[in-house]
Amino acid sequence: MSLSSSRRKKSNEASGYVGILAADIHLPENGSLKDKRQQLRSLKAALTRRLGASVAETGYHDLWQRSHLLISISAGDVSELERALDMAARMIEERDLELAGAHREIVGIRD
Repeated sequence: MSLSSSRRKKSNEASGYVGILAADIHLPENGSLKDKRQQLRSLKAALTRRLGASVAETGYHDLWQRSHLLISISAGDVSELERALDMAARMIEERDLELAGAHREIVGIRD
């Protein structure tokens, strides 16, 4: 196999993956924006610490019982990434938050 064909073959394989979980969250026990921010800050810290996730609140900033989060995680293989995204969803539900809706995307990154 020549070097050029080896490069061509490798360029068709993903060298890593990025997964995004878009989560609509209902916070039924919250009574204020301050409570919401405190719960989300704690959740974001746990997701970052446990999964190495990056988390951004991207919607419902002024509603105290709703939030929309984008959670992104990178991994070397798809199965590892799927487990991490599943864990992120479980971590939301374990905090007595309702996962009202979720959508996930996985993208392969090439060299």
